[in-house]
Amino acid sequence: MKPHAFDAAIALDPVAPGRYAGRTSEAYWNMVGPFGGCTAATVLKAVLSHPDLLGAPLSITVNYAGALAQGPFEVQLLPVRTNRSTQHWTAAIVQNDAQGQPVVATTATVITAVRRETWSLSDLPMPVVPRPAEAQPMRYDKAMAWLDHYELRPVSGLIPQAWDGRQHDHSVSQLWMRDQPPRPLDFCSLLALSDIFYPRVWLRRATRVPAGTVSITTYFHAGEKELQATGSGYLLGQARGQEFRNGFFDQSAQLWNEAGTLLCTSHQIVYFKE
Repeated sequence: MKPHAFDAAIALDPVAPGRYAGRTSEAYWNMVGPFGGCTAATVLKAVLSHPDLLGAPLSITVNYAGALAQGPFEVQLLPVRTNRSTQHWTAAIVQNDAQGQPVVATTATVITAVRRETWSLSDLPMPVVPRPAEAQPMRYDKAMAWLDHYELRPVSGLIPQAWDGRQHDHSVSQLWMRDQPPRPLDFCSLLALSDIFYPRVWLRRATRVPAGTVSITTYFHAGEKELQATGSGYLLGQARGQEFRNGFFDQSAQLWNEAGTLLCTSHQIVYFKE
């Protein structure tokens, strides 16, 4: 059976202890490089493939130092410290430049953990919104390749239809999302989905300035049980910006499954060009 395009995009081959070879995927291409969520998922895939892995993902921070060029790359991974319940990792994606010299394109830190059943509570309930079937799927016209591999059903905060510079009074978007074609949710696909939102500055200003994520941190609240319960169902995502200042802004996001379980939260800092 042919693998899902997402699994093919994040596929890695071990070449030495802590070193994994990969290749960029045209299917998940963005404007000047791969979709950032796919790049982050590739780093996480390396961690989850490591023979010394302890537990499951708790958090990951990915810093995009520069765009990956089309072609091969290597994920270099180091388990920095292993405690009784947590494990700390550093990672880098390295790619040769035009002169054949290795260049770091991405750095990351990852924490995995052994979770134990204890008191739990959600202080951020899922918003009351129309169900996925009541929201129309987005249609794309000459959009980036990676968007073809997601089903997005906006609820509110749609991308501006007119780039007229009229300032909106908020930057909140809500939408249902899942892989296209559907695939069972796992940690890597959940991570990619946490980076699916278009830049909040576009909604706030209705001005399509160049923008790109500099650094994103995603926190995993779900374990295997919650992922299995979600299956290939929709996730509700909500994102908002918080501060726009001097060429950078931050935006936060939350993802729930259809049952209302908060699966992950994320926070990122984004560059925009004037």
